[in-house]
Amino acid sequence: MATKLNQIIAVEKGVKSKAQQDLTAAHQGLQKPALLAGIARTYQPKDEEGEQLPPESTLVQLKAEEVLKDTARTLTRLFDVTATKDWANCEARADVVVDGRVVIGQTPVSYLLFLEKQLADLMAFVRRLPVLDAAESWTQDPSTDAWKTEAVRTVRTKKVPRNHVKAEATEKHPAQVEVYYEDVPVGYWTTVKFSGALPARRVNELVDRVEKLQQAVKFAREEANATEVADQRVGDAVFGYLFG
Repeated sequence: MATKLNQIIAVEKGVKSKAQQDLTAAHQGLQKPALLAGIARTYQPKDEEGEQLPPESTLVQLKAEEVLKDTARTLTRLFDVTATKDWANCEARADVVVDGRVVIGQTPVSYLLFLEKQLADLMAFVRRLPVLDAAESWTQDPSTDAWKTEAVRTVRTKKVPRNHVKAEATEKHPAQVEVYYEDVPVGYWTTVKFSGALPARRVNELVDRVEKLQQAVKFAREEANATEVADQRVGDAVFGYLFG
């Protein structure tokens, strides 16, 4: 049964983790001289009447040459899995298709992964684009290459003091007068608002396009990762040279 690229990617992490653990254990073992040391002692009394003592021995528990072989075996698996993935990545390609249109043809997996990251950043950018105030009615103005509202005319007023006689003057008392201010029209403002923001319709269209392309890139990556791979055997060559 043929192996697919996505299967190799799935096992790569586990193989890498096991290789790291085995290499660490081998390194730690070789740092313990007692495991590498052995001894054999026999006792012979000076004369026949002397005390007889049993022989003593300690076996070598760790052999560096065997550690090298075990290390080569573990790392060979890692080297082979990684080589199989990297060789396959050179061949695994797929079209990025949106609404039946090929946007990018025969795209390699590494570039599809790059696109996914960039499109995620682009989506965040597009979602933050400024939108025209929905409370206003906007039209495009060719002369400024911006959006503008209809002209609105407003009255400019000025406060003018007025006298209000609360009590007429008498022989004994002066008139009681209260001053108040009256808004009197003095002119007119004509206002047109301009904006460089975008209509909500345009922003929604851009978000939709990015989403479609994101989906297409994911589909393409899945398709590319389903490419059948040829197992690479490079570990034996590497460690045959290194530890041979």
